[in-house]
Amino acid sequence: MGQATSFVCDGVCEERLCGRMKQELRFFNFMEDEDLDEVSHYFECRQVPAGQTLWKEGEPGTFVVFIINGRIELRKETEFKGRSVVVGIYGQGSIAGELCLLDHSPRTETAIALDHVDLIILTANNFEQMMSLHPELGNKLLRGMLLTVSRRLKKSFERLASIF
Repeated sequence: MGQATSFVCDGVCEERLCGRMKQELRFFNFMEDEDLDEVSHYFECRQVPAGQTLWKEGEPGTFVVFIINGRIELRKETEFKGRSVVVGIYGQGSIAGELCLLDHSPRTETAIALDHVDLIILTANNFEQMMSLHPELGNKLLRGMLLTVSRRLKKSFERLASIF
């Protein structure tokens, strides 16, 4: 979904977006149904075929994805040219690319669909608009993303500690 990539929009997903956000994405469980109704129009649904690149390391980070179905793999380039390492595999209910909404920095890894993937996307522009028009809901979403980042960081520390 980098700059040159486009994906199919699922009309059924668009119609049931609010319900799918809460039922299939545990990330949104902290939000009330009325909150989701209020902010769901800021999100878009996309379908990505297996093997397609969502974004490449170094590209501008312009959106975050919430995985409804399927899995994506995140790969990080190493200092050895042409070599990369898998830094994560995320599936249903996961969020990826969330740091771009916080610091507007380039992507730190490449994301590839391992399976056919159904996604809900929030662009940086829509997030900023949500924050200005619905700051309390934007803050709830931001807290949810921060919790996700915090959990991943703790797991990374545990994995590092087990190596040494």
